[in-house]
Amino acid sequence: MRSLGGVLQRAGKAVVKETDSDELKLQKTLAILACGLMIFAAGLWMVIYTALGIRFEILVPLGFQLVSAGTLVYFLKTGDFVGFRFAQVSLYLFVPFIMQWGMGNFVTASAVMLWALLAPIGVMVLHGPRESIPWFIAYIVLTAVSGFFDYFISYGSDYGLPMHTIAVFFVLNFAAISTIVYLLISYFVRERQRLSNELNHSHSLLLEEQGKSERLLLNILPARVAERLKRQDSVADGYADVTVIFADIVNFTGVSEELAPGDVIYLLNELFTGFDGFSAQHGIEKIKTIGDAYMAAGGLNAHTSDYTAAVGEVALQMLAFMRDRHTPNGAPLGLHIGIATGPVGAGVIGSTKFVYDLWGNTVNVASRLASNAELGQVSVDETTYKRLRGRYRFEGPAFVAAKGKGQITSYFLTGKLLTTERVPA
Repeated sequence: MRSLGGVLQRAGKAVVKETDSDELKLQKTLAILACGLMIFAAGLWMVIYTALGIRFEILVPLGFQLVSAGTLVYFLKTGDFVGFRFAQVSLYLFVPFIMQWGMGNFVTASAVMLWALLAPIGVMVLHGPRESIPWFIAYIVLTAVSGFFDYFISYGSDYGLPMHTIAVFFVLNFAAISTIVYLLISYFVRERQRLSNELNHSHSLLLEEQGKSERLLLNILPARVAERLKRQDSVADGYADVTVIFADIVNFTGVSEELAPGDVIYLLNELFTGFDGFSAQHGIEKIKTIGDAYMAAGGLNAHTSDYTAAVGEVALQMLAFMRDRHTPNGAPLGLHIGIATGPVGAGVIGSTKFVYDLWGNTVNVASRLASNAELGQVSVDETTYKRLRGRYRFEGPAFVAAKGKGQITSYFLTGKLLTTERVPA
């Protein structure tokens, strides 16, 4: 049995290919296992028949062994699993009935035809329930034919078989067929469970990677935009009222020329990560960074109704965050900030390395105000000023020249009014 197991294991490795699916690998392994078990069983029956002096029936299991071994060799050389499977199942179906007809009726043959049940069971395991139906029907038909002719077939007494010997064969047949069916199904269930566990593990890894992808996508795009993009919907919107903020680091070009690239990246990451925290705290959307410029907007989602005030709070927190900050070589850092409120267009730009962006006059005004603000100033347009003037402290007005727009009236946000100082807007 150990040598037979080694041969079957080597045969299994020879016919299983890396390109085969896990299901096909299992089917091939089971087919070879069943072939080996049946060859061993046929050899055992030959020994028993020889010991009992039954000569004719020896030829049947011997022929089965030779043909079965021949189909296995054919499978190993050609890799034709379909042909091998059909040949094996045919042998399982017909050989037991041939043996029964050669020995007599159902009783004298000790129900050897039960071995034929391996045919439909084997097809069910190796192929599927639907494909096993014709083989099961063939098994039932052959069983019925055997029963019909039992009355006309010779009895065991013609072979000198006493009833207690026939009883022993009954036990052997039932035990052997039950053992083989149990081993095949047990192996099949264990392998299916293993494959199921591997599939569940792969599924959990896939869900984990999907979660990472979702989080990465949400770091790039607003949540509702990400959902629309996943559905392959067009992502282009118009907003009647949005508050846009631009924050630029003062004289950063000159500062960056004195730093190593790694120091520049570290510095920008530290600053913009802080800005991200302020934006998330107040429910406004970070749009993008462009070099040393940081852009965000309020009013793109329903999280914050008073988004203009939220953007004002973020601007003041940015200024406080930048106080006493220096570059690695000791140069001071500061911001100039521009805020504008009005209509914008928004959407995903490009099909590769895409980015969610805003455009329109409001964006241009916020950018222009940031460019003209002094160090530590938050320059806002008139619309933003009117919304916040009862709650925040302002200086101005001042006038900024904008290309194609003439002069823009601006005010400088300097802080938040105390509760006792507030007046109706």
